[in-house]
Amino acid sequence: MSKRDYYDILGVGRSASADEIKKAYRKQAMKFHPDKNPGDKSAEDKFKEAAEAYEVLSNTQKKAHYDRFGHSAGFGGAGGPGGAGFQDASDIFENFSDIFGDIFGGSSSAGFGGASRGRAKSRPRRGSDLRYHMELSFLESFEGVEREVEFESEEDCSSCSGTGIEKGKSPVNCDTCGGSGQVIQRQGFFTMATTCPKCRGVGEIVKDPCKTCKGQKRETRLRKLKVTVPAGVETGSQLRLSGEGDGGYLGGGSGDLYVALRVNPDRDFQREGLDLVTDIEISYLQSILGTQLEKKSLNSDVTVDIPHGTQPGDEVRLKRKGFPAFRGGGYGDLVFRIKVLIPKSISGSEAKLLREIAKEKGEDVKEKSGWFS
Repeated sequence: MSKRDYYDILGVGRSASADEIKKAYRKQAMKFHPDKNPGDKSAEDKFKEAAEAYEVLSNTQKKAHYDRFGHSAGFGGAGGPGGAGFQDASDIFENFSDIFGDIFGGSSSAGFGGASRGRAKSRPRRGSDLRYHMELSFLESFEGVEREVEFESEEDCSSCSGTGIEKGKSPVNCDTCGGSGQVIQRQGFFTMATTCPKCRGVGEIVKDPCKTCKGQKRETRLRKLKVTVPAGVETGSQLRLSGEGDGGYLGGGSGDLYVALRVNPDRDFQREGLDLVTDIEISYLQSILGTQLEKKSLNSDVTVDIPHGTQPGDEVRLKRKGFPAFRGGGYGDLVFRIKVLIPKSISGSEAKLLREIAKEKGEDVKEKSGWFS
């Protein structure tokens, strides 16, 4: 099933500002929050869907990629190519603690599944999947090829290991919440705990951010990787390279790299299923009497036997000379489709012979056609 457009999920236009996107997500999160829809699997799925959309559209770089390529840019959730890599709803709460604290008056995991209120704990989680688009020649799709690809991936900062803190330094307790991650607000007889606006529920403040990543915890790296493309792939085929996507967070597992393939057409050959198909031209005499021809396939020379009486549009098949099945399971055929060439001019002697044949077969023909030389 195709994925819904992220803008449609949040109910905003493609020109929406960052504030409008955030407000739209808050509205969806409030509507489908698991605490408000206990036991409703559909609401939980929409809650995760909205979080996935917000995770992409709230990130300037990911939003730009999505606007240009859509879901083919590699966005699609933890179970498929791309996406935020959220494991469950509590993982979403941790990532957007500021939003959930504001909405529900508690910590990022407020009330869900019995999770305790208090300081938001960071934990290892899986990196995002990535997608790379590769173009192949028709011959490369037939034979297979090894290619070196170059792409950017995101990983924990090598200097601070994803903490965002300068090496040798430590965070300090937040002076607003005292390290609890929450602030208490009293209104008459009522007491309400909300996420601390200063530390966003973490309970700690980083006063010495990492100089390498400037406290962002992540860094982008240019990577090169050799990819083996097996014989038999076609446009739409996809290769999955496990663990070659974005690095995990705080030591979590890496995402996967998906290589989406597009095969350029060939001037002389076409693919039909596993069959390799091309046209072959023969004369009307070869069609009548039969012949044997040496022809070029994609990567070799082959002998083609044309039986006598071959008709225009007939096919000559060479078994197992076509494409191999991408994931195993045999080969297609090399198929030559017959085109019979009828000459536009013939010699006088040839015309004479043909009239004699026509006379012997009792067929009426013009005495002088006016088109032979």
